[in-house]
Amino acid sequence: MTETDTASVPVAILAGGRATRLGSLTETVPKAMVDVAGQPFIDHQLALLRRRGLRRAVLCLGHLGEQVQAHLGDGKRLGMALSYSFDGPSLLGTAGALRRALPLLGETCFVIYGDAYLDIDYGAMLGEFVGRAELGLMAVLRNDGRWDRSNVLFRDGRLIRHDKDAPTADMRHIDYGVSLLRRAAIERIPPDRPSDLSDLYRDLVACGMMAGYEVVRRFYEIGSAAGLEETRALLGARQPD
Repeated sequence: MTETDTASVPVAILAGGRATRLGSLTETVPKAMVDVAGQPFIDHQLALLRRRGLRRAVLCLGHLGEQVQAHLGDGKRLGMALSYSFDGPSLLGTAGALRRALPLLGETCFVIYGDAYLDIDYGAMLGEFVGRAELGLMAVLRNDGRWDRSNVLFRDGRLIRHDKDAPTADMRHIDYGVSLLRRAAIERIPPDRPSDLSDLYRDLVACGMMAGYEVVRRFYEIGSAAGLEETRALLGARQPD
């Protein structure tokens, strides 16, 4: 495996949350299994990743995650090789779940959220990362508060500041939801305790160890009722491959 081979670099899909914003839709099924245009959302997400050249995924699961594993199995029917990592007795948060999955992720991995549909050129992003000294590369989108609250200061091609909890007025970009991380970055996360990925990203940016990669195509998500309807409209109109 090489760092430049998109098919060999795994993607960690963080899909372990309780999805409380979706109310009764996720009382008995995990968010990844919510119906979108006639299929569980995770099927759409994996199909997109495959079209974009990825072939390996590690599903980081928690709440009702066994349903996801039972549905997907080893991933062969979707043209993917799938592995699974479970939070255990208590949810670990996005960073804690990623840390728990580290033995399955190798030296470099993509990281995405399990409720996001992110259609970008993953190979081009990986190519940008190769040869850089930073431990991470974050995709950012010029947002200007349109789709969610902007939380990134990205200026002249440089990622200057990231803070989801305390954004400032000069932030025009948003964390798009795709990052590349090296093993050394994930090892900074304390093992076996809940933590949030945004804290790791904030700290990596602050110490100059995370670069930015600007994308222009908007993101879609199913984490909110409004986002779910938008994503259903998008994928319902999509022509089959």
